[in-house]
Amino acid sequence: MRVNPNQLSDILVAIQQTQQQEQTALQEISTGKRVNSPSDDPAAAASEVQNQATESRIDQYLQSAGSLQAQMQTADSALSSVVTALNQAVSLGVEASNGTLSSSNQQQILQQIQGVVGQVVQLANTSYQGNYLFSGTETSQAPFTQTASGVTYNGNDGVNSVEIADGRSIESNVPGSQLFQQSGSDVFGSLQQLVTALQSGDTASISTATTAISGALNYLTGQRVFYGNAETQLNDDQTSLNAETVNLKSQDNTLVGADPTQAATALSQAQVANQAALEAAAKILPNTLLDYLPTTT
Repeated sequence: MRVNPNQLSDILVAIQQTQQQEQTALQEISTGKRVNSPSDDPAAAASEVQNQATESRIDQYLQSAGSLQAQMQTADSALSSVVTALNQAVSLGVEASNGTLSSSNQQQILQQIQGVVGQVVQLANTSYQGNYLFSGTETSQAPFTQTASGVTYNGNDGVNSVEIADGRSIESNVPGSQLFQQSGSDVFGSLQQLVTALQSGDTASISTATTAISGALNYLTGQRVFYGNAETQLNDDQTSLNAETVNLKSQDNTLVGADPTQAATALSQAQVANQAALEAAAKILPNTLLDYLPTTT
């Protein structure tokens, strides 16, 4: 008996196809994706590549925003401490200007004010991750140097900016010259003025210097609004970027994600079909081999 040779060929093709279907279903289940190579769905694969590139940029923006937020918080904390120190200086100046203190007491206040100057210089030289926060764009340079005659600014008036979204940047600093040595609201100048007045013991000069410190304090407090506004903006940006990330991941799942139930069903069907093809091949293969044996007469 001869068997149609095409029948075996068809069965072998069926075995190959069912095994491929089984492998595809297994891969979808293990990866959670229905598109595991561009050939599976070229259009979906191309869209996913674009989404992944966008997600990568967003991740970088989020890292920049997080780092910038921490930097802003560090700067604002330093300025908060400066405000506390200046309030102390104002209190000491008021005490020294009432004309009732002894020379010894005024000397003690002088030493305290000199300590305030040193403290404010240290705070004005605050750095974050190796970068000075109040040096303008000269972030590798400590902005202020204290000398016997006063405090010198070593930075510049530049403003840094950081990109936090496609086509959008945010200013990340206020130069130290603007914060601490603004004309008419000079923090270090007014402190040095009080030091000089205390050294002379002139109560009128002490009162004038104290008023100048109070004005510089009010100005500096107003400058801190920059950091509060920037932190609020960064929070909003992070919320927006996180929402965009969620949206992109949802798009990825729609584009290339596998349906677990559908993949499991496909796997089961492929296994059943493959088993049936193998059983059919087992029945036909022995008869087919006999066709190749020589016949006897």
